[in-house]
Formats: sequence, C-alpha cells, structure tokens
Amino acid sequence: MKHCQFANLPTPIQHLERIGEKIGYPNLFIKRDDLTGLEFGGNKTRKLEYVIADVLHQKAEVVVTVGGLQSNHVRQTAAICARYGLECVLILHDGESEDPPSGNLFLNQLFGAKIVKCSPDKMDTTVKNVMEEKTSSGKSAYFIPLGASTPIGAYAYKKAFDEMLAQDNCFDRIVLACGSGGTQAGLLHGARCSSWRGKVYGVSILFDKSTIVGYINQLLKDLSMLDGEPVQKQSELIVDDTFLGQGYGVMGELEKEAILLFAKTEGVLLDPVYTGRAAGAMLKFMENGSIKPEERILFWHTGGTPALFCEKYRKQLVSN
Repeated sequence: MKHCQFANLPTPIQHLERIGEKIGYPNLFIKRDDLTGLEFGGNKTRKLEYVIADVLHQKAEVVVTVGGLQSNHVRQTAAICARYGLECVLILHDGESEDPPSGNLFLNQLFGAKIVKCSPDKMDTTVKNVMEEKTSSGKSAYFIPLGASTPIGAYAYKKAFDEMLAQDNCFDRIVLACGSGGTQAGLLHGARCSSWRGKVYGVSILFDKSTIVGYINQLLKDLSMLDGEPVQKQSELIVDDTFLGQGYGVMGELEKEAILLFAKTEGVLLDPVYTGRAAGAMLKFMENGSIKPEERILFWHTGGTPALFCEKYRKQLVSN
C-alpha cells in the first residue's frame, strides 16, 4: 500500500523499571509512539503516512479534518499539510474559551491551519459546508474523519504491530487509550494475522463500549478486505469504558496521579486526555489484581504531550 515516509520508525520499547519496582510489576514496558516525530509525534503520524499518500494520489489541494480543541490528530494533520504545501482546515468542537490559545491549539495556528469552531451537533453540517465551499471555489478537497480512523489509517497500526513483534513478541497484554478506534483496530488485526497469543486491551476515552466496539468491528471488516492477509485466529475485542470519568478532556485524579507517577519516576510525559487516563486505568487494573504481577505488559504510548501545556491542565498539575 502506498505511503509517505516521514515517521521516525521503529519507535523504541523501553522497560519501566522504576515504576515496576515501585508497584511490584517487574515486567512493565512502554512503546514510545510519542516519539514518531512530526512535531511532538503521536499515533496519528503513522496513520497519516498512509492517509496523506492517498491525499496526494487523489491530487487534493485542501485537507479538511475534525477534532476537539486540543486534538492531537488535527495538530499532526496541520503539521504534515504544512510540510506538503496543502491547505488545511480544522473543524474543532467549540468548548472552553482559550485566549490566548495554548497547547495543540496554539501549534495549529503556527502551522498556518484555518480553524473553524462549531458545536458538536453542528459538526457534520459544518464539514459539508466547508467541503462544498472548497469545491465551488475550484479546489479539490479531501476529508479525514475523526482520528484518521479509516481502513487506510488503521492499516498503519497493523504495520506497527508487526514492528512490535520484531522487537519483542513475548508480551501478554498491550494496554492503550482507545479514542476513535483506528489504532486498536489495527493492532487487533495484526494480532489476528499472527501467532501472538496476548490480548489488546483498549481503555475507551470518548465513547461508550457498544458505540466504540461497533466502530472497531466495522474497521476490522474493512481492514481485512483492504489488507488481504489471512486471519489466523479471532482474538477477543476488549474495550473498557468504565474510566470515562466526567467526560472527554476532563482530567481527574486518575489522570493526574498517572501523569505525575510517570513523570517523577521515569521522566516520561503522558497527556491529560488519552495516555494519562489509559495509564491510570492500567494502574487500577494492577491494584485490583486484574493484571497479574507475572504478566509482561506493554503500555502503548499514543502521544499527545502538547496538551500538557494547555493552561487548564497545567494549572491542575502544577498545583501538586
């Protein structure tokens, strides 16, 4: 499948030895997809290698995508559009006012993206209007859905799974944040196409279980057709939606404790929305015995660290 090469791959797997020693889990590791490059990195960099190749193949001049005010996906999209000279329109959920803009929102402006804000219930209409506006002006526009969670984008994480197997194929469980489902779908497809016998455990950040499972199952079907590689087994689709807390983008004690533990113990930065919540959930699984001390665990860091510099999160974290 066509792709552009701009990610820093392979990303390293590191042993979280000090955290493991502190909590009694000696076989805890982290896959550093926060180090994929593309201006602070993250999991969307892998997806965009394939999606942007399709944009270029279709000779699109404008890329339109969607997300929250502090979306890491839109930040990485804005960065790669700047690199390839593509016009970029980011349609963002309006929310708390950010004046001056901080974190990812600030970076989007530096990359020269046009930002359109709307309420979540107006998102589809706004996308339709922007696409029609660009088309009527004589420009070819390409729409990337939330999180680049398309079969093409998910395929990047099938390749990422293969990359992990080449580094270390002895993990019992992969734990990751699950937003729009593309990353987990790709990893699970990779697991099903291999002899690996571990589990891919997604912590839902945005959607209830039935909704996100529906999205992932559809991606898995489309991905199997796109990939063509034979599935060897039906690994279980596992998504936990019990850590949605007060909602998307709301940092509570669970996230704060995980962020501070990783930062102060390992010098690793998690973000307040995705990896902070997923790591906090993983620590709870360990605390209640759902994950056993003898298991080899890989926490898949999906990036997002610029959100730490968003004022509302920074204030909460420095107060500790």
